Amino acid sequence: MERNIKLTIEYDGSHYHGWQCQKDVASVQETLSKAIKKLTGEDIMPEGAGRTDEGVHAYGQVANFRTKSSIPAEKFTPALNTHLPEDIVIVSSEEVDPNFHARFSAKGKHYRYIVLNRPQRSAIWAKRAWHVRGELDFEAMVKASQYFVGRHSFKAFCASGHNIKNFERTIFLSQWRREGDLLIFDTKGEGFLYNMVRIMVGTMVDIGKGRFKPEVIKEAIETGERNNLGVTAPPYGLYLMEVYY
Repeated sequence: MERNIKLTIEYDGSHYHGWQCQKDVASVQETLSKAIKKLTGEDIMPEGAGRTDEGVHAYGQVANFRTKSSIPAEKFTPALNTHLPEDIVIVSSEEVDPNFHARFSAKGKHYRYIVLNRPQRSAIWAKRAWHVRGELDFEAMVKASQYFVGRHSFKAFCASGHNIKNFERTIFLSQWRREGDLLIFDTKGEGFLYNMVRIMVGTMVDIGKGRFKPEVIKEAIETGERNNLGVTAPPYGLYLMEVYY
């Protein structure tokens, strides 16, 4: 009898070319697939909730796969971890409804972005935060973040190379907080476009640098024009925190 197993996965994306399996490069999906093969003998490609980019990290990526293995669902957690490298960990495993799909069943996601704002780079945060040397206007960034909340067309905040036709998304949370030299941005929404969070953060950092006024966010949402926005923040400061079902 085939069962549907849901995994919650934590990983450091520094050494992977993103979640999705690609030819001749290491991916989280393929690494997990190889671990499942070692454990069950089955050739299975698990489905992920989000295709995180190269260098992006996750505390709460979700995947599911179908198996004929008799291993108890909760035992997949320790069993798979014995076959995974130290930078990928299964946090939990459970049997779910046959119709559950990690991506298509998702109701929303929580992303976090971390900026290290100090003159000197960090050895600890080198691949885990975006180092911005110059002083930033934190209050301007906080003001800018509020323009994202609500249901809008985020066409201006979507990178090229997509086949998306509907750019409307609802953002429930968009907020910054400061912890010492770390500026931490949390956003929750029903879904996010390609590179959307990184473009949001890059634009807000440019606002913090004084390059733009906070109102540039509102204008970009209204016009859908990408031209007047800031840089795309690097991937290594981004974390997929949780997927909601």
